[in-house]
Amino acid sequence: MLRALGLGDLLAGVPALRALRRAYPGHELVLAAPEDLAQVVAATGAVDRLLPAAAPGRAVPQALDWTGPPPDLAVDLHGNGPASLAPLAALRPGGIIAFAADDGPPWYAEEHERDRWCRLLTAHGIDADPADLLLPRPATPSPAPGAVVVHPGAGAPSRRWPVERYAAVTEALRARGLRVVVTGGPDEADLVARLAKRTGLPDTDVFGGGLPYDRLAALVAHAHAVLSGDTGVAHLAAAHAAPSVTLFGPVPPSRWGPPAHPRHRVLWHPGPDGDPHGDTPDPALLRITAGEVLDAVDALSEAP
Repeated sequence: MLRALGLGDLLAGVPALRALRRAYPGHELVLAAPEDLAQVVAATGAVDRLLPAAAPGRAVPQALDWTGPPPDLAVDLHGNGPASLAPLAALRPGGIIAFAADDGPPWYAEEHERDRWCRLLTAHGIDADPADLLLPRPATPSPAPGAVVVHPGAGAPSRRWPVERYAAVTEALRARGLRVVVTGGPDEADLVARLAKRTGLPDTDVFGGGLPYDRLAALVAHAHAVLSGDTGVAHLAAAHAAPSVTLFGPVPPSRWGPPAHPRHRVLWHPGPDGDPHGDTPDPALLRITAGEVLDAVDALSEAP
């Protein structure tokens, strides 16, 4: 199985991975994915072995470091074109499941990511449930149980709400007596530091530079709420049934949003789709105000 993408992409593929696990209980399931996702891959309970695979800039790996015999089946959970099909076909598998294969179903660009990969498997007679996305509760204790987790970063500037607006929300939440902690990825230490400086957060509530996965998962799973843009942490909140507020733009929540449930609030001002990998904040994202975010956080307290 090939899905050599990021954290959010992997979590969106969990229902499909579990469907394959159920369909092939006697097989070894090998997932070609980035090595730094090993812990979350293990947490899915669907994969026997991780085959390290990645390429710069979310590109498709040109080849897979496979040394075993040809697999019985290869599944392209990565894309819909020849680029992601080619490294799997090179393994000479007994069969291939892929949108780009001759017997692949049609690709719908506006389809939700979880639904898409489940539909691919269903078209080949494999029962798949897009709602099968929850991960087990982390065994690691949370470094800040009951805190509001604010994650200002994202994979591209077009999906990053302005730091000054995150600061306004953070200050308002702290004024209400809530503990707020800030997280960021390995390349987002400067962004986290800017937000912490604007809001006067103590060092104990600043987790810049990337928490280890087990601590991040525990922090999210035991959070009062998780506030972020459309990025991996939002998918992690959905996977742990943690209350969340997710800010969307340039891509609508209909394609990447959490399950429909009162504990998940999405903010989105409809408009033309933008570039999810763009260099400047998307106009739809900028239309979200700090007041809307605070209202959404307040609404979470009434959710089951």
